[in-house]
Amino acid sequence: MTSAAAIPISVLDLAVVSEGSDARTALRNTVELARRADDWGYHRFWVAEHHNMPGIASAAPAVLIAHLADATTRLRVGSGGVMLPNHAPLVVAEQFGILEALHPGRIDLGIGRAPGSDQITAAALRRTSGPLSVEDFPEQLSELRGYFAGSTPIIATPAVGNGPPLWLLGSSGYSAQVAGILGLPFAFAHHFSAANTLPALELYRSTFRPSEHLAKPYAMIGAAIVAAKTDEHAQWLAAPAGLSFLRLRTGRPGPFPTPEEAASYPYTEAELAFIADRRSSQIIGSPDTVRSEVEELLAATAADELMVTTMVHDQEDRLRSYELVADLFIK
Repeated sequence: MTSAAAIPISVLDLAVVSEGSDARTALRNTVELARRADDWGYHRFWVAEHHNMPGIASAAPAVLIAHLADATTRLRVGSGGVMLPNHAPLVVAEQFGILEALHPGRIDLGIGRAPGSDQITAAALRRTSGPLSVEDFPEQLSELRGYFAGSTPIIATPAVGNGPPLWLLGSSGYSAQVAGILGLPFAFAHHFSAANTLPALELYRSTFRPSEHLAKPYAMIGAAIVAAKTDEHAQWLAAPAGLSFLRLRTGRPGPFPTPEEAASYPYTEAELAFIADRRSSQIIGSPDTVRSEVEELLAATAADELMVTTMVHDQEDRLRSYELVADLFIK
């Protein structure tokens, strides 16, 4: 049975822009969290690519990763992830080749196949109105890997010889199977798609082929965790995440709401059911509750690594939650 005390614990951050704040403050908060995570003993610190979302400031992972790596000393820093359909593979290879050359042994390149945005924004990023196709992803991925390997007609300096570990990210079975076939590490978004977690992990492990990168499967799961002194306070802090996701799914994204705003929102019964379903896979509570539920999750998934994402309004509450998790499973 996998135990949290025996595996690496990492951080996924979105540079959340909270109600009453701004993107500049959100990015400063991310840097502060990374420095504290470095001190607390977290293993990795990943940032995610999102676009056209007023509540998320991590639109350019490579730029943010460069700053975070410079602001920390030990953490592995990476993307969770770069959405490959949005970018020319050559550009991604050059960006992450530079990052790895500047911070050798500390950079991760996590790749996703979704655009991480709406179709209009995706078209603006890709400079084309053509539809996105799942079938294009393997070709894009192969091209990206070729630049790091130096096996293409284009010499992608400094990517050649400076290839960071490549991860595939997913919330379904597609990337799980690709990661298994290619012998790459796989990160699954349990916090986003809990119903698919076990099937995707089983598919990854059953299709895994040893490669120059890995001799055996290595699976990381992302989990939404909010820790506080009591269960009641943790639930209070976690409530805005439900409202934020509800607004996103109904086409009304905005800054991350306050707990007071979440408490006073006039939810319909359908909206309450939607939020309750999403929160059922989250881990929210006191240290004892968090310990128990994390161990239960790891026993079910046999994950090799746990990546924690904590979405709360106030920076101090977020720092305190990550510190409590570190006290439970790292220190």
